[in-house]
Amino acid sequence: MKTLHIFIVSDSVGETGELVAKAAVSQFRPGLQNTSLKRFPHIETLDHIKEIVHLAKIQEAMILYTLVKKEMRVSLQIDCATQGVKSIDLMGPLMDTLEDCLGEVPFEEPGLVRKLDEDYFKKIEAIEFAVKYDDGRDPRGLLLADIVLIGVSRTSKTPLSQYLAHKRFKVANVPLVPEVEPPEELFRVEPSKCFGLVISPDKLNFIRKERLIALGLNDDASYAKLDRIQKEIKHFEKVVAMIGCQVIDVTNRAVEETANVILNKIQ
Repeated sequence: MKTLHIFIVSDSVGETGELVAKAAVSQFRPGLQNTSLKRFPHIETLDHIKEIVHLAKIQEAMILYTLVKKEMRVSLQIDCATQGVKSIDLMGPLMDTLEDCLGEVPFEEPGLVRKLDEDYFKKIEAIEFAVKYDDGRDPRGLLLADIVLIGVSRTSKTPLSQYLAHKRFKVANVPLVPEVEPPEELFRVEPSKCFGLVISPDKLNFIRKERLIALGLNDDASYAKLDRIQKEIKHFEKVVAMIGCQVIDVTNRAVEETANVILNKIQ
């Protein structure tokens, strides 16, 4: 039984071309003929193109290609026509149509979609990390984090963690309370990765009262009293002095502004 050879030629990994080839072949009766798929990934020169077309002619193979560089596509088309090799361009017609519709010239950079996918999954991983290690739930995350945030309650640790996670940084945060000793892992974190968030007592007093009211509770609770807040801030100052980390005053800063300060420091 004759074997049908299909060469998958790409300037990236060739995964798209192989998937399309398999989908097309699956539409024909099994056993009708043997099919051999061979990938030629990361094709970067015109000499590579010529060698592949020559091999295709010898093996009576057809070529299915996904090349983003126009020069490479044109070269392959000419070589195939000259050698009498059947070829199918999966990428060119779509890119030409998009160029016409958008009025823009494509980057012609191989592997961009893979880079975008990797970037997306890195962001998702960072977001999941921020949720898992939010509010000191698991101290083990402190040693795995790119950034560690510490501060008393209501200093925007959680929203800041999520914002930085969308920037693809793994962030863990720890609330500091006088009655609870900080986890020992916190003192093993590189000080340059750790940031203390502080806020003025009056501002924090207002925020905590509003929080209690929103929860339907009495705003005169100890949690919102100034003397309690000042006690927490003193404890905070003691801990950050032990760590030797930078302290950021978030009193009049939006989350985005605080994030920019941190990003400028670590980058």
